[in-house]
Amino acid sequence: MATPAEWVAGARPRTLPAAAAPVLVGSGAAAQVDAFAWLPAVLALGVALALQIGVNYANDYSDGVRGTDLDRVGPLRLTASGIARPGHVKGAAFGAFGVAGLLGLGLCAVSGHWWLIAVGALCMLAAWYYTGGKRPYGYSGLGEVGVFVFFGLVATLGTTYTQADRLTWPAVLGAVGVGLIACALLMVNNIRDIPTDVVAGKRTLAVRVGDHRARRLFALWIVVAVLLGLACAIWNPWAFLTAVLLLPTVLLVLPVVAGAHGRALVPVLAGTGMFELAYGVLLGLGLAL
Repeated sequence: MATPAEWVAGARPRTLPAAAAPVLVGSGAAAQVDAFAWLPAVLALGVALALQIGVNYANDYSDGVRGTDLDRVGPLRLTASGIARPGHVKGAAFGAFGVAGLLGLGLCAVSGHWWLIAVGALCMLAAWYYTGGKRPYGYSGLGEVGVFVFFGLVATLGTTYTQADRLTWPAVLGAVGVGLIACALLMVNNIRDIPTDVVAGKRTLAVRVGDHRARRLFALWIVVAVLLGLACAIWNPWAFLTAVLLLPTVLLVLPVVAGAHGRALVPVLAGTGMFELAYGVLLGLGLAL
């Protein structure tokens, strides 16, 4: 039976910055047009965090029952390791989705945009069918598409819209930037898992394009995201705060392009998560000032 600490590890805390960053950027974009509001921002953050935890447990369950997590490097897998029953892990996933749904209803009530319920439903379906169902899209090389759309565009622009009732160019550029870093986070995870994914028949984008091209895509997405953050200085010069990330960009990209593999990519994975959080803080703050 899994301990509380193992359940926390199974939620993969290192991925949670991917949930916070779009809310920070979206709130900064709202503040840039004098429309920041604390309550919608907090509710949006809660929705994003709950969805991220939900998708992490859902992936643990689905990959575990399929047997694709039996030989992996990285965080603890509750289902594959046998320390938690598959049904309990599945229940944890749907519990997190339920929390996200309740917070989402609160966000709709506060903002007055009830049509966002449909968007929230799509987010939950995308979270489950990433590795769940008979034909998970994550197994077909479309995982980065889902991450870009839902943890980039939807999360960032949704945060801005529920506060400002409109979208702005900094919000759009920031959303694309956050989405690209989220894709890079998934990509480096999948580069690490290429050998085992090939054996398991999991055709991630990294498997489809090959190790060499996958590493170049990781580097490209990180660099373009920083450039988009800097481009937001057209509307607010304080967005140049994202220039602080130029050195960390080099430090993240170098080991990946140089061919680090297996456990050597685990620090890069953690670093990319922190990089996304720093991007959200710096760009969000830069837009808000």
